[in-house]
Parts: sequence; structure tokens; C-alpha cells
Amino acid sequence: MEKKLSHIDESGNAVMVDVSQKSISVRQAIASGIVSFPDEVFKSLTEQDFVGKKGSIVQTAVIAGIQGVKKTSELIPLCHQINLSKINVEITPGENQFKISCTVKCNEKTGVEMEALTGVSIAALTIYDMCKALSQDIVIGTIQLEQKTGGKNDFQR
Repeated sequence: MEKKLSHIDESGNAVMVDVSQKSISVRQAIASGIVSFPDEVFKSLTEQDFVGKKGSIVQTAVIAGIQGVKKTSELIPLCHQINLSKINVEITPGENQFKISCTVKCNEKTGVEMEALTGVSIAALTIYDMCKALSQDIVIGTIQLEQKTGGKNDFQR
């Protein structure tokens, strides 16, 4: 069976997928991303316990990631507005980088991949915003879906 884009109709127009006939099920997605820094910038952040002039970098980014998840349907035009049952954003320091993980869960007719990816993206952008005074040589990268369960098919990276 040939796969086709679900958000494009036969005429080539953008459409929201009709999920009215789908069953409600527990759905979960986990996404990840990385924000990398120049050595001297990350060393400086570490020495300041990751607190900048705007406050705690990690805690602010966690809250921003949660807000991003909740706003996904407003930011991504064809995403459904769904009721979320869990959002968890974790940000851990690594070697000259922050690793971001976002887990989103719901009981719905459609999945939460876009919500998890949006949470990671907004958390990463918030880290950049809070640290850009130290350097613009900060790289946001490798934002990807790690796992998806529920619905028609599961995915595991």
C-alpha cells in the first residue's frame, strides 16, 4: 500500500485529518533535542549554576516547553486541539550542551508527536534566548521523535 500525506486532499489542498471515526486510546510521545555551546560559554554557565540575568535557565526553559506543548495547535496550523494528561520536560547538562527531553501523554483520537516536538523546540529556543548575551554561537540541533505509542502504529528510535 502506497503511503500518502495525510494533510493534503486529492486536489492538493491542505486539510486537517478527520479523526472522528478513530478510537480513543492512551497515546504518548517522547521527543528530544540538544542545545550546544562554545566551551567557554558553557563553563561560565556551569560556574553560575545555570542562572543568568533573567533567572534560572533550566527552570525557565522547562516552563516554556510546557507552555509550548499546550499551544501546539495554535502554532502548527493542522494540529488538533487535544486534552493533555501529562507533560514532562527534562533538561540535563552534558558536555558543553543541554539535553532536552519532552514526554507528552493523552487519552485521545490522535497522537501527541507534534506536542512533544514543540515542547523540545520551545525549551531550546528559550535556552538560546536566555544565553544569547554570552554568545550567538549556540547551536540548536537534533530535534527528533524518540518514541510514540498508541494509535495505528508505534515508533521507537
